Amino acid sequence: MPDVLSQNAIDDLLKSISSGADISTITDKADEYGKLKVYDFKRPDKFSKDQLRAIQMIHESFARQMTTVLSSLIRSIVSAEIASVEQLAYEEFVNYMVQPTVIGLIEMHPFEGSMLMEINPALVFTIIDRMLGGRGTFSGNVRELTDIEKTVIERVIMRILELLEDSWSTVVDVRFRFESMESNPFFVQICSPSDMVLVVIMKLRVSDIEGMVSLCFPYFLIEPIMDRLSSQQWFASTSHKADDEIKQWLNNSMMQVKMPMAMELGHTVLSLADVYALQPGDVIKLDELKDSHIDVRVGNQIRFKARPGTLNGHMAVELTKVLSQDIPTIENEDRKGEKK
Repeated sequence: MPDVLSQNAIDDLLKSISSGADISTITDKADEYGKLKVYDFKRPDKFSKDQLRAIQMIHESFARQMTTVLSSLIRSIVSAEIASVEQLAYEEFVNYMVQPTVIGLIEMHPFEGSMLMEINPALVFTIIDRMLGGRGTFSGNVRELTDIEKTVIERVIMRILELLEDSWSTVVDVRFRFESMESNPFFVQICSPSDMVLVVIMKLRVSDIEGMVSLCFPYFLIEPIMDRLSSQQWFASTSHKADDEIKQWLNNSMMQVKMPMAMELGHTVLSLADVYALQPGDVIKLDELKDSHIDVRVGNQIRFKARPGTLNGHMAVELTKVLSQDIPTIENEDRKGEKK
């Protein structure tokens, strides 16, 4: 049966309610058109299933990057995975958080507004202990962070935001900037309590300590890019980005390839007897004048014209002309000579 009722079906249900029909009769009539679903009109869904699926894909990529980067940053085994992607009222999300906790207020450019990142205190103290040279243990005592501890965890959050930018770049060009840190969730108001927010909950494990990392996006912050949040858009952008990354990698790799370069001062022909009779100090006459521009070969192709000279007591050439791609190679010149 279809999930969406037709207009006739809706009219029949309204007539039944207006006539004071028994609830069982109304339920039976509704079953003729499809199953009943609970829907809260005070908190309508803002995100479709396809949009939630696209958001989950974005953050699954983010979780994979966190696993690699945090493992090297804190020098410990780290695993991250998406636990859930939900839409709920901001008030519910605030009540869900423990107190005290670690909340990073994040600006999301170029959009006007902020999101927040909440990290379970057990994870925070474990990460801080690892980064300060400890074994990554947590005593179980939850307290507010000292100034030094805040500085350490800010560094980790900013590194995480770089990964978040990279994951979101498959959909939209966005910049995340760390703004401030809070410990009391009731002191952070990124939207009104009744506004709908998108919450991405990640399960993060550092050594033997496991906790949750929550990302909270207000609906009005994501609304301008809602049309880009689809699984098809994500797959298309990911494929295009992968192609660009491969091209960039190939280009950077090619730039590191070393090529032999030779400067040809001129040519001459000597008999084997003349070559055998050469002594130190002998002068070999070439077919080029001293002011002539010589050939500069890269590999086996002539790429430049140059003028020979010295620089700081060393032999050097000054490039005077860049030749086009349609230039003869050594093999081609040899074949021409054979034909002649």
